[in-house]
Amino acid sequence: MDPDRRPWLASYEEGVAHEIDPDGPGSVPGLFGEAWGRFRDRPAFHSMGTTLTHGEVDGLSRRFAALLQNDPALSPGDRVALMMPNVLQYPVALLGVLRAGMVAVNVNPLYTPRELAHQLSDSGAKAVVVFENACRTVQEAMGGTGVERVLVTGIGDLLRFPKSALVNFAVRRVRRMVPPWSIPGASSFARALRSSDPARFRKAALSPGDTALLQYTGGTTGGAKGAVLTHGNICANVAQAREWIGRRLEPGAEVVLTPLPLYHVFSLTVNLFTFGSLGALGVLVANPRDTGALVKEMGRRRLTAITGVNTLFNALLNHPGLAGLDLSGLKIVVAGGMAVQRDVARRWREATGSTLVEGYGLTETSPVACFNPMGLPEFNGKVGLPFPSTEVAVRDDGGNDVPPGEPGEICVRGPQVMRGYWNRPEETAAAFTGDGFLRTGDIGSMDERGFVEIIDRKKDMVLVGGLNVYPCEVEDVLAAHPGVVEAAVVGVPRRGGGEAVKAFVAPGSPPPTEADLDAHCRANLAPYKVPREYEFRDSLPKTPVGKILRRELRR
Repeated sequence: MDPDRRPWLASYEEGVAHEIDPDGPGSVPGLFGEAWGRFRDRPAFHSMGTTLTHGEVDGLSRRFAALLQNDPALSPGDRVALMMPNVLQYPVALLGVLRAGMVAVNVNPLYTPRELAHQLSDSGAKAVVVFENACRTVQEAMGGTGVERVLVTGIGDLLRFPKSALVNFAVRRVRRMVPPWSIPGASSFARALRSSDPARFRKAALSPGDTALLQYTGGTTGGAKGAVLTHGNICANVAQAREWIGRRLEPGAEVVLTPLPLYHVFSLTVNLFTFGSLGALGVLVANPRDTGALVKEMGRRRLTAITGVNTLFNALLNHPGLAGLDLSGLKIVVAGGMAVQRDVARRWREATGSTLVEGYGLTETSPVACFNPMGLPEFNGKVGLPFPSTEVAVRDDGGNDVPPGEPGEICVRGPQVMRGYWNRPEETAAAFTGDGFLRTGDIGSMDERGFVEIIDRKKDMVLVGGLNVYPCEVEDVLAAHPGVVEAAVVGVPRRGGGEAVKAFVAPGSPPPTEADLDAHCRANLAPYKVPREYEFRDSLPKTPVGKILRRELRR
């Protein structure tokens, strides 16, 4: 890297290395060697009243790896789909798949049969570990796919008896949350785990270039596709994160709240891989949308770290129970996955005394590319500085670097950047520049100190009379109105051609009128950015991670 092209290095906190060892331990299982040894008897994951120690995670994942390795239908390198929320079975299964020398395919358990069938077929998955609530979906989707093994797990599996029996009975019989299903040959994950002989486990010969995950994403160039993330990609991103935040953490003593689904790469890399490899306790939250239950969980122990997205922090701020929590132990509060609104960051600081530290990345970057300094005194509206061993360039449509402060497409190069898209050579080629930078599809700028600011996604930009309107800016203004809980902005066709700005608003109490919002926007935005139309809704559509789905609002 040319130092003259890396102004961000001068803005690094003292002691943060400019470069990291891109391979580190060489594999994802290798990341956990210290935690499984040094912190063997300390808690690793907690869910619904049950805690697994780091030693238990080591033992259970070894058992599951042995089960997979000795299944005649499976071979090293085969893909195994994991379709679960944040329950104890997830880290056990994921680490077992990787220790067996196989590839994990993370699947959203809320997928429809159509969505699941595409992912199973496209990945070539040979086996599925599925949460029983989603078994009907697997039943309807697996015909015509290459799936040969289905392992079913319930919410009570791995919980301590008698709680496990009580929870499973309540879910299946009282709440009737498990639709009827029939999958010939399906096995119980819990029974299979108990019957597996860990002595038959063989340590897989993994290298940094081997594929660890097929992480499906909308991508930078079109429809859903699998980003090929290698063991080296993941190890590099964990090394970068540990270099960035490690000095603030005490190995074996941290407690991190994990409300975002681990099947999403942000939570997976930060919460499971990074904090887990440091011997932390991960408090798993299966349903973060139940804000009341989430607040109660937060009050049960002294948290030292929280990760989330803007909508989650906003929901917490709007819940009266937050004020009664003791959050004085927080060392790190990380926001990512979507733009953080200034008003949310301000209110969080006032309510908790901690600063929301925002980062930036994509599935294709494993996922973190940029992060703000951890000692940031207050929210700065930026997504931070490029990570160690990472280059960020801001380029125009001709591929030329733009001057500091000017908008362009953010491009990233570093050891955490994916190998490519699974079985899609043309789309892989389109995602990279000639000099090896990933085209992110995000519009942003970089100032003289190297801080990156996201303006918006290229595809979400609204063109009004030849002028660019970035939805995030308008949403930020709307969110600052006291009567607005959430807001999303899209472009809609305008009579006579072009586009107009339309705002979707989830109102608070008392609810604002259209005239209220219009006056607020006109006081804070140029006229062409002011929404021409407002639509009020009880809530806005979101992904399981909490990102607002603008595409659903365009329909």
